[in-house]
Parts: sequence; structure tokens; C-alpha cells
Amino acid sequence: MEKRRRILQERTTQPSLEEAQSSESSSVFPKLRESKVGASKAPIMAEDQPQRVTLEDYSSSTVPQFFTSIAQPKVLAHNITYPHSLIQLIQGNLFYGLPNEDLYAHLATYIEICNTLKIVGVLEDVVRLSLFSFSLVGEAKRWLHSFKGNGLKTWEEVVEKFLKKYFLESKTVEGKASISSFHQFPDESLSEALERFRSLLRKTPIHGFSEPIQLKNFIDGLRP
Repeated sequence: MEKRRRILQERTTQPSLEEAQSSESSSVFPKLRESKVGASKAPIMAEDQPQRVTLEDYSSSTVPQFFTSIAQPKVLAHNITYPHSLIQLIQGNLFYGLPNEDLYAHLATYIEICNTLKIVGVLEDVVRLSLFSFSLVGEAKRWLHSFKGNGLKTWEEVVEKFLKKYFLESKTVEGKASISSFHQFPDESLSEALERFRSLLRKTPIHGFSEPIQLKNFIDGLRP
């Protein structure tokens, strides 16, 4: 009888122990599962996310800082104003960039017009640089604007690029040949011959002859 009572007690207490162990394990493992799920749902930092590009980004344009190729020269004078009549004279001597145009004549006339204006504290080259764009039109104007904004800073630089662009190589070869083969005419005086030789040099501004070579060519071309 006593033996049966112990067996019944054991059967009644064993399920309660198993339920206790089950409840303890269930109270522990959910925490582990929650921690794993929480770790997988950790927030992503903003810097880790790829930057979003919209159609507006592709269509946006950058405003240029400068709208002219010639830089504004720095001068000591204040409030420089160029007479409208001077600009009209310059625009009466326009250069289009056509093959039959006289490049030297255009530059010579332009410089002559600019020299009529004298401003205290302003160099002649500053005036020439500031107003040069008014003397160009058409293809020549587009050529000037093709340079980087404020890229041309001196008058010498503008003239150099202008001659390189529009003074054709054939004209350079022809002008150098005329200088090298210079001869005084039979009825030409010495002063007239010198002036004609100088005009040949001016018409071919990129002839490349040094002054000693120029002098030698002129003396060799004089009549005995």
C-alpha cells in the first residue's frame, strides 16, 4: 500500500517539474530570439545609404562665372567711361574673319583709333584690351568667345592668338619671301625703299626675322 502511494506521488509531481523547466526555457529563449531579431532590424546610418539622384540633378546647369574671354584689366583710375563716339569709330572698322580680309590693316586701324583716347592712370594696352571685342563680328566674334572666361589677360596675348588664327600660313610664307628677296626699285629713293621695306615687315607681323637679319636683307637689296 505504501509502495503504491509513492508511485502516485511521483507521477503527479513529474509533470509539474517538466512544466517548470519548459516555462524557464521559454522565458529564456524568447529573449534570445528577440535579441537576434532586434539585431537584424538595427537602424541603417544615413551616411551608409546611397545618395539618391533625381532627374532634376541631371537637368540642372551651372551658371558660368565669367561671360567674356577677355579679363577686365586692373587700373588705378576709377569709373572709366569710354565715349560712345569712340566705340562707333571702332565698329566702323569691323573684322569678320573672312579669308580675303586684311588682318594687318584691321589691327593698325584699331590701334590708331584707340590711341585717340587718353585717360590718366590708364595704359594704352588697357584701352585696346577692353575695347577689342567691339571690333569683331560674326565668326571672329565667336572665335573670341570660344576661349575660357577671363582667360585672355594681356593685349600681347590677344594679338598673338588673333594672328595665329587669322593670318594664314600661306600669307606668312609669301610675306617672308618678299622680305628676304627685297630689292630697291630703279627709280626709288633710299627713304622710299626703307618705307616699303618697313611696310613688308608690318604686313607680315609673324615673319620671325630678328633685327640684324632685317637690316641685312634691306642692305643687300639696295642698288649698288
